[in-house]
Amino acid sequence: MLTSANGAPDPRDGASLPIPHPPTPAFDRSLVEGPLGPAIWRLAWPTMLTNILGGVQGFIDHVMVGHFVGFAANAAIGVANQIWVVVIVFMMSVFTGMSILVARFAGAGDKETVDRVVLQAFLVALGLCLFILAPVGYLTAPFALRFVRAGSAVQAQALPYLRILFLSSLPLLLFFLVSAALRSAGDARTPMRVGVAMTALNAVFNVILIRGAGPLPPLGTTGAALGTALASTLVAAYSLGKVWQGTWLVAFPRTGWRPDWPIIRALFQFGLPAGFQGIVMNVGGVLLVSFIGSLEKSAEAQAAYAVAYTQLFAFVTWTAAGMLGAAATLAGQNLGAGRPDRVERAVQLTARFSAGGAAVAGMVFFFFPETLLRLFGLGDPTVLALGTALLRILSLSGIFVSAALVYTGGLQGTGDTRGPLHISIVSQVIVPLGICSLLQASAALEPLDIWLAILAGHATRALLSMGRFHQGRWKGMVLTLQGGQPRKSGRSQHP
Repeated sequence: MLTSANGAPDPRDGASLPIPHPPTPAFDRSLVEGPLGPAIWRLAWPTMLTNILGGVQGFIDHVMVGHFVGFAANAAIGVANQIWVVVIVFMMSVFTGMSILVARFAGAGDKETVDRVVLQAFLVALGLCLFILAPVGYLTAPFALRFVRAGSAVQAQALPYLRILFLSSLPLLLFFLVSAALRSAGDARTPMRVGVAMTALNAVFNVILIRGAGPLPPLGTTGAALGTALASTLVAAYSLGKVWQGTWLVAFPRTGWRPDWPIIRALFQFGLPAGFQGIVMNVGGVLLVSFIGSLEKSAEAQAAYAVAYTQLFAFVTWTAAGMLGAAATLAGQNLGAGRPDRVERAVQLTARFSAGGAAVAGMVFFFFPETLLRLFGLGDPTVLALGTALLRILSLSGIFVSAALVYTGGLQGTGDTRGPLHISIVSQVIVPLGICSLLQASAALEPLDIWLAILAGHATRALLSMGRFHQGRWKGMVLTLQGGQPRKSGRSQHP
């Protein structure tokens, strides 16, 4: 039940009190009271491991289609995933708003409101996916592939892959929802276990479906998409069952299964800027792919980009995303507990950890690029040369983007989702696409120009994100609820 700023029941909230759940684990108070170093790693390492294993699954997909179909299939998966991510990040903006509210109320020890927020996020995601994402995505997939200038061979492989992702988007979204809710509440290990199970199932299904087995014919890229759909469906069903039973840290209330508009407004208030940020970043990525498609040897450049950037570099970004999640959870919970001093220390320490890890990965990229690329079946000399140049540039770029992601998490965890949006517009659109446009207008655009534009964008994002956080405006973004409406205030210390 939502409460007003003084703790009284919201008179406009007509929902009845939820029936008590079976005993559930308590919120981890060491996140707001104990030492920060262990808290960071306790939150980060399960997410990092989950993301790395998920990256390994993508690695397996690319290796298999590269060997059994060819580099056009590598390009197809890379292009299709770029389009898919543009759409999915907007849908997941609801989860960002949910994570902010869950962390804030978990820090304040308000279990009832945490559960109600999770339920409302589930209802919103269900409606958006069934009535918007799946049908619209399926119908517009051919146009999206033409927009990024994918060649005919790439389009033939990418279209069924992309359409299957759209049609099976609901279970994947629900898995992300439950995982985000648990991490924000302080439980990062349960999402790790479930994520590992989904990765293992995905790997088994893909090995069977991509290359074929017994009476099943080889399905290539279509098999890769079907494997993801089957694995996510099984895991989402299991996760929702556990949340309904109330045995995890977050649970669905037994009553109140109708739209709760104050909570829904709060979800979008905090989530939409993050959603638009994700769209901006990924539209920038799609436009960058379009520039790659305009090159003389576009298929080779797209294959190099798909493997080097969307697969190998993902090990850096997904690891940093684990640190981002830790920073966001610690920021939200400590601000909810009235400890802004711990917020600043937690984000700075997490950024140092993240940048150090990226530097280690960068050394591997710099000294062993051809070895990494050949693992994906990329033996074409042109593709190898383009991928090697990109990986060596990314060895430096990873340090910038890792630090930027942590500071973004710190800002979003406190409720500042508009600052990262503005930063993304500058760093992911204006800077890299501006460089490519100027060079294309003045001379023939070369792949190296695009690779350097990526580096410039990442460096800009890191500097602007650090500057925004150190301005300290987030210290006044303490969430209260007055009359059922979310409000930001610099005066109250608790939700």
